[in-house]
Amino acid sequence: MQQLWFRPLVWTDYRLALIFTVILPVIFLLWALLQKVESIQRLLIIYWRVASLLMISIYLMIPSWPIAFITSFAARILIAIALWFWVDLNDEIKDLPKSLLKLAFTAWRWAVTIYTLLGALALVPFYSCVFTEGAIKQPFCEVWSEAPWQYKSWMHPNFAPSVLGFFGLVGLLFYIFYLGYFLLFRLSKQGRTALEQ
Repeated sequence: MQQLWFRPLVWTDYRLALIFTVILPVIFLLWALLQKVESIQRLLIIYWRVASLLMISIYLMIPSWPIAFITSFAARILIAIALWFWVDLNDEIKDLPKSLLKLAFTAWRWAVTIYTLLGALALVPFYSCVFTEGAIKQPFCEVWSEAPWQYKSWMHPNFAPSVLGFFGLVGLLFYIFYLGYFLLFRLSKQGRTALEQ
């Protein structure tokens, strides 16, 4: 494959995504469960619902489907919004007594917000991969599929890329349905409160 100057940056982005959007949230969720900090637990459960679009994007990227660029962009924007959207959780977390968990979680929230927004901006030049016919097969676009292909070789070596892409597409349909339900019904009823009714 043609050597591209930004290939190391793309691989760095995937590594940072693994750390900031998967490993650290798991650690914080376990920590919040052990310390019984309900507000952080609820925010992280919401986070996982929203961040699942990143995993869907990986599965859509495996067969090199252009829609993966759109879902990846949307996931980053939605994560940044979801971390700060809930007024009641923001107030509860702000009112928590000082602790290492509160400090570390707040630092992670800010770091992930900055990381996802910068990542969304970095994807903008690659929108030609979505809207230009045949562009997805060019090295400029294909570089984004290298990490998902590596993931496939480790986790799903016996599955065809199109089958994994189909699973990603089914996941995307469920995600869109749930997001639509939230926007049309729950948001208008509950506003920016995270309380379940």
